[in-house]
Amino acid sequence: MTGPLVPFREIVLKVHSRCDLACDHCYIYEHADQSWRTRPKAISDEAISWTALRLAEHAKSHALPSVSVILHGGEPLLAGPARLRRVCEELTRALDPVAGLDLRIHTNGLQLSPSYLDLFSEYNVRVGISLDGDKAANDRHRRFADGRTSHPLVLRAVDLLRQERYRHLYLGLLCTIDVANDPIAVYDALTELEPPRIDLLLPHSTWDDPPARPDGSPTAYADWILAIFDRWNQQGRKVPVRLFESVLSTLSGGPSLTESLGLAPTDLVVVETDGTLEQVDSLKSAYEGAAATGFDVFTHPLDDVAAHPGVRARQLGLAGVGAACRQCPVVRSCGGGLYTHRYSSRNDFDNTSVYCTDLEALIRGIEQRTAASTVPLAVPDPGVLMAEHQDLTRMLLADVHAELDGRGGETWDEAWELASALEERSDVLDTVYGHPYTYTWLQGCLAALRDGLPEAADLALGLPAYLAAAVVRGGLDVPVRVRYEDGRLRLPTLGELRLTGQDRRGEAEVRPAVNGFLVRVDGREPRHVHTAEESGDWRPVRTLAAEGLPVLRLDDLDPYRDCFGVPVRERLGSREAALWAARLGEAWALLRQAAPEQASDAADCLTTLTPLAAGEPSGRRYGFGALGIALPATPEQLAPALLRGFRRARLHALLDVTDLYAQDGWWRHPAPWQDEPVVVSELLAGAYERVGLAAFEPDLAEEAKRALETLGRAAELTVAGQRLLDELWKEAGRG
Repeated sequence: MTGPLVPFREIVLKVHSRCDLACDHCYIYEHADQSWRTRPKAISDEAISWTALRLAEHAKSHALPSVSVILHGGEPLLAGPARLRRVCEELTRALDPVAGLDLRIHTNGLQLSPSYLDLFSEYNVRVGISLDGDKAANDRHRRFADGRTSHPLVLRAVDLLRQERYRHLYLGLLCTIDVANDPIAVYDALTELEPPRIDLLLPHSTWDDPPARPDGSPTAYADWILAIFDRWNQQGRKVPVRLFESVLSTLSGGPSLTESLGLAPTDLVVVETDGTLEQVDSLKSAYEGAAATGFDVFTHPLDDVAAHPGVRARQLGLAGVGAACRQCPVVRSCGGGLYTHRYSSRNDFDNTSVYCTDLEALIRGIEQRTAASTVPLAVPDPGVLMAEHQDLTRMLLADVHAELDGRGGETWDEAWELASALEERSDVLDTVYGHPYTYTWLQGCLAALRDGLPEAADLALGLPAYLAAAVVRGGLDVPVRVRYEDGRLRLPTLGELRLTGQDRRGEAEVRPAVNGFLVRVDGREPRHVHTAEESGDWRPVRTLAAEGLPVLRLDDLDPYRDCFGVPVRERLGSREAALWAARLGEAWALLRQAAPEQASDAADCLTTLTPLAAGEPSGRRYGFGALGIALPATPEQLAPALLRGFRRARLHALLDVTDLYAQDGWWRHPAPWQDEPVVVSELLAGAYERVGLAAFEPDLAEEAKRALETLGRAAELTVAGQRLLDELWKEAGRG
């Protein structure tokens, strides 16, 4: 197997190999691998020291910022306070100079006492406790060997952790699912104990030893878990449940939060009490020796284990699941399920999960229950999309401020203070923040700052020009000092003033006046500029005027308009600008006739049109509301070009504010308009464009519908992407 090693960020350290309970669902003692019988009860001093050394060298060689160590068993508390102290001391001493150390212990809680918790408090060892719910649920499996209940002792341990002095150590509760238990009673019993987190765990099973299904239902476990999900959701999700949060994360395009779901590579290794290094512990459910690697801490670095074929097999992401899983729409969320649960003696691990039907039903169930609340309103509503993109521009400005970190000097501080004051006083900044090329400017500033370019701070000092444009538009009597360069004062969305007889570079004061603004340079008499009137020195950003045409700025001046991937036109002459207005008016009438709803959306959202020299726009560095276009010869050609440009711009803007898909490029899909398969981003873009353009080219409708059908089976789409797909089906008509 090729590719770089995935370093281990988590170690399960077996400090004791025996247990004081006789749980009949335990994978260590009751399943296929019985290697615990031949191992020492407690980990030796030598094994502790070598484990600490191996982990420290691994963290150092891979520059890991932190590592987690989970003290485990058997029952780890049986190792006793002295041995556990030795473990904490050795790990802390070895890791302190190298990486952060996150220490945890997973216990049944029976032995937990203040003496243990005082030790754990000293080393910040957080405690997770296994509890399967109320007394009836817990007694079903978690009993002593003589059949006695363990429930009261576990509750006593949890009560200790809930005390004020130990509360910071309370990690959460781990609950193994049994569908014979009442899910609501289980959940309510767990939440009564105020855990910081609940882990719901499917019982370890394989195709050779499948899970119990008392009613024979193929989705019994999904139904049980979804009953808890409904309770959790209705109660306001007051306790984090990792299983639910992981599914919600992956549905929205985020990472999995648990090894049992998702396609993230495993980064866990197990150290047994005898110092042997093994793969993930759950493999003991498959067959004798399934977790073995042949390595130990005394003679092998952890990189040897990371390169082991068994470990690498669980680091392959999509390539590590079977063919059926790779074609399944929910694989990005379920990841084929826990590796162990795929095992059969016939096909080894090349199977779907033994919980496959449950996982699909669970993920679909959560998706259906939450789509309405998790899908951004920007997906169906272009007006909301405009507002969200404007908010994104505001956030970019805040990011620039943070990245500058004082490098902007007095000029920036003054501008930032004014921007903050204007935000509080009115919505005067909305037009400038909504200007598509403000977004372009800020993206450039942020990239330059993060790349450490010497001109970055100077680039950011263009902010006063945007503020001046805002106060002029808003008519606020606020003076703004603005830099000019090359003898030109540029005010975004308004125009460009040539300052004759001045230095090539300097500072001017701008303040609003009737029908325009006053500009003062070097203390001289202010000049009154009428923003709507072109003169020898003043070139305004024109507003296109034609019957039926929405109000659009024809921006052929903005220095950041060159963001479409093809050359832009320089300033148009007055006759050419009039030609643009006339032809756009005719084209818009055709657009309203062929696609009235799309024309209405475009009229509400488009603010700025920039003439291009030639070619199809390909850039994405502009805010929502801009359209770059080369003027075709006829209105009949211009109308579909306008629609194509608008749809591309809207999809680009959606991708700026939400994740419509994840893992783009992991799969290839057939595209009806070409021979070679494409990635999901290309398929979605092609379908989105064709659904709209079918109003002008009916032959595109069939291609669009075939693409939408393929997208419906794609694993990459998030809940937002699925909602967009629903919107496209409505637009295309399902007939």
